[in-house]
Amino acid sequence: MDFLLDVSLVSGPFLWFSIVCGVAGAAYLLWRRKRSWFLLVPASLLASIGLVTLVHWILVDVLAAFSENLPFETVAWSVPAVAAVLLCAARFPRNSWKGRGFSTLAMLGVILLSAVQVNLYFGLNNTVADLLGTAVARIQPLEQSLKRSPGSTPGPLASAWKAPESMPSNGILRKAAIPGSVSGFSAREAYIYFPPAYQTTPRPVLPVLVLFSGQPGGPADWLTGGQLRAQMDRFAEAHQGISPVTVVVDPNGSGSANTMCMDSRIAPADTYLSKDVPAWISENLDVSTDHKQWAVGGFSFGGTCALQMGTAHPDIFPSVLAFSAEREPALAKDRNKTIADSFDGDVAAFESRTPLALMGERTFAGSGVYFAAGATDNEFTNYMHELAQSAASAGFQTEEHTIRNAGHSWDAVVRGMPGGLDFLATRWGLRK
Repeated sequence: MDFLLDVSLVSGPFLWFSIVCGVAGAAYLLWRRKRSWFLLVPASLLASIGLVTLVHWILVDVLAAFSENLPFETVAWSVPAVAAVLLCAARFPRNSWKGRGFSTLAMLGVILLSAVQVNLYFGLNNTVADLLGTAVARIQPLEQSLKRSPGSTPGPLASAWKAPESMPSNGILRKAAIPGSVSGFSAREAYIYFPPAYQTTPRPVLPVLVLFSGQPGGPADWLTGGQLRAQMDRFAEAHQGISPVTVVVDPNGSGSANTMCMDSRIAPADTYLSKDVPAWISENLDVSTDHKQWAVGGFSFGGTCALQMGTAHPDIFPSVLAFSAEREPALAKDRNKTIADSFDGDVAAFESRTPLALMGERTFAGSGVYFAAGATDNEFTNYMHELAQSAASAGFQTEEHTIRNAGHSWDAVVRGMPGGLDFLATRWGLRK
């Protein structure tokens, strides 16, 4: 059955199957030899557009389930699914049981196509294993042999290390709980990538990369949508097994929570990320103690969080990878709600913690930030330009990249990550 878990959801036979099901289902639901039906079809489509627009408004503007508008492509693909439900329901009253069965199958075909296209846009679940979470569930807990040994002698610096013949060809993934010893914050398990070089003796002194996912979401998203292991293995292959020890951390505590990566009424997230996480990494993993060899990165909410860490704590995280970062942290589209819920309406307290404010007040000589966003993601591309300009003015070494034919999706991360890793490699002295 393992071969089924490897079936691609974004290409190949399954994608074409969903297209055939969707087109056939839509054709069945749209065609009926009744004059009244030709009036009902456009009415259903208009009603679907209205319902989807209303639900989007409620989720974003009323309930504040999302801090930004959802991508147009995902909202648009919701319309055929809702229309299929309405047309199926319209067929039920006078249909036979056989007709109702065909109508239901047709409706499900359209819903399947819409779901596949939304997933294709976001690029989060590439295989059945990603969707079911089976691959992530198999990741083993961090064992003692991979931890830092007290009193151990550090190996050579990564830039001077030579790969032994016995070195494994691939990196490995492990999971571990990082406690909120100082902050008291309760986070979900972190995932850790160890490159091939880490699995040798003696281990070279390796750099560190801390990553955050989007919101809603969780650390596992970097393993599925971000294709973390494949990305890091490719980098390691080009650098004699050297790659950063990469720790994917949870700044929220649950899939629906939003701490904005700040210390506020909501949670002591900044303290957790700037004190508990670095302390745990340094105490438990064989990595560089020189924070010039440390970096932080993320996508969407995570990209914003990474930039917050890089501006609030440049001594810990002097290098940043910001993929599709927001202009500033947000709980809701309504800025007033964000400030009211997090800082009791204290605008100055909120703004003093935002990257734009910090970059306007301080200089960041020696720090660097790599920006990337999808070319069709207009809102976040504009954010990127504004943030990059502020970063350059504040003394950051900056790179800014627009990913062609990508939106607000993990595709922008997957295609932008190689450039981001090259940016870090130069800063870490791994590439001349």
